[in-house]
Amino acid sequence: MSRREARTIALRSLFALDFNPDQPLEETVQFMAAEDDIQDAHENDLAYALSLVQGVTTHKEALDAELDTLNPDWKVTRMNGIDRNLLRIADFEIYYAEEKVPAPVAINEAVELAKVYGGDESPAFVNGLLGSLVKKHAQ
Repeated sequence: MSRREARTIALRSLFALDFNPDQPLEETVQFMAAEDDIQDAHENDLAYALSLVQGVTTHKEALDAELDTLNPDWKVTRMNGIDRNLLRIADFEIYYAEEKVPAPVAINEAVELAKVYGGDESPAFVNGLLGSLVKKHAQ
């Protein structure tokens, strides 16, 4: 398993938690890791997926407030669940995680997952907003 698969588990977990926010985080991550296409999760990959879910959940208000400033036409509440959670994961990895991920890596990973799980416009949308986020922080 890889970090991309850990991000996939985190994405699926966060999406599920959007519909059932009272579900225990660790149980949700374990359930998502048992999906047919990701059954060989290693302990450290599961730990990374759980750390992403916990981090995004803990910082959700700050992440959403920051994402809301990037485009006045696309508030977090208007975004589809996949795009919203990909943006949250990348923002968390770049700016909030204990072990920060370089912005180009986090953006690339979010775009690649958007190609698989998002709509036709998702990769460009995610790339554009994350690019705006990085530019905003650079000012």
